[in-house]
Amino acid sequence: MSSSLRHLLLLRRRGFSAAAAAAAVLSPSDPSAVLSAKQKSRAALSLLKSESDPERILSICRSADLHPSSHLDRHSLSLAITNLSKTNSTSSIQTLVSSLLLQRRDAKSLSHAIVLFGQAGMLDSALSAFTSSPPSTKNLNSLLFAAILAKDHPSVERFFRMFPDVEPDVDTYNVVVKSFSESGSTRSAYSLLDEMRKKNIEPNTTTFNTMISGFYRENKLDEVDKVIDLMRRKYNSQPGLSTYNERIMSLCKLKRSKEAKGLFDEMVRKKMKMNPVTYSHLIVGFCKEGDLEEAKRFYGEMKKKGLVAGSSCYFSLIHYLCQGEDFEAALGVCNEMMERNWVPCFATMKLLVKGLAKIGKGEEASEIVGKMKERFPGNAEMWKEVEEGLPK
Repeated sequence: MSSSLRHLLLLRRRGFSAAAAAAAVLSPSDPSAVLSAKQKSRAALSLLKSESDPERILSICRSADLHPSSHLDRHSLSLAITNLSKTNSTSSIQTLVSSLLLQRRDAKSLSHAIVLFGQAGMLDSALSAFTSSPPSTKNLNSLLFAAILAKDHPSVERFFRMFPDVEPDVDTYNVVVKSFSESGSTRSAYSLLDEMRKKNIEPNTTTFNTMISGFYRENKLDEVDKVIDLMRRKYNSQPGLSTYNERIMSLCKLKRSKEAKGLFDEMVRKKMKMNPVTYSHLIVGFCKEGDLEEAKRFYGEMKKKGLVAGSSCYFSLIHYLCQGEDFEAALGVCNEMMERNWVPCFATMKLLVKGLAKIGKGEEASEIVGKMKERFPGNAEMWKEVEEGLPK
């Protein structure tokens, strides 16, 4: 950790406000302490995670001079909008987006401004931003996506038809298909496929996967088969890894993990190469259905292949193993995660610690508590009650 970021954490622990910390760390008076753009982004993100005051959020974002060309900055901007939305600070959202993005006058900033207004549910502002410059396909796609974020699906189709002079591309149609899929009207996507064909726009894997996801969500499995057949017969497209993963995920969400396993077996027969996402869906799916043995089997197979899933997969596995009182298996997974500096939430760790003590592994339980207190000293007090209940 850089000295500047250590200084940031120290200021916060001493009770400095986010605005004071932002002023001291993001714009230091000492030239030798000036942060790089990346360090500023990280500092801003750290501050925003625990900030709810609109004025301080604005101060942090301005001090860091956030820009959507940076992934970290996009994350920070999204977090800022989320926090401001929770307090219904529409004027602060307007100020933030206008001062940091709209005034820049570059294409990426305008496109991202439209999306952020959608995230905040401010579609009038999103539309105003869109019309503030000559309409483009990219900005139209952002406007449509903004309407999805605002959960205003009627406006997606309205905006789609409102600007006939803007030439849509496959991404445009994919956003509209996504809207149909999320609003329970996936069958409407078939007419879009016809429209795309007339415009010589070829649907891609995302188009079909989104339709498949929608039909699963609507529990219309016969329509899923029709889409797969359509891909093969009309578009000469064979379902690949992403399509199988979409189907496996959807079936697991419907608590039909055994059917998802059937698709996995089909992939094995076709000698397809699975990725961590494939295993992650199956592990979590079987966990939620209470089949921990099958979940552990897929986890072991994934581990044997040297594949690493996202942290949420492991956290879910630990949680459900604890619920099933398989504390030794949960401890094994937890130790592997901690080696990667991934730590489940306090509730899950508390469940594990108490479970280990229950099966006579008090030493291991105490060791975990010690690691947690060392890693998160600010949460040490939370472990006091748990420690008191551990065998001496």
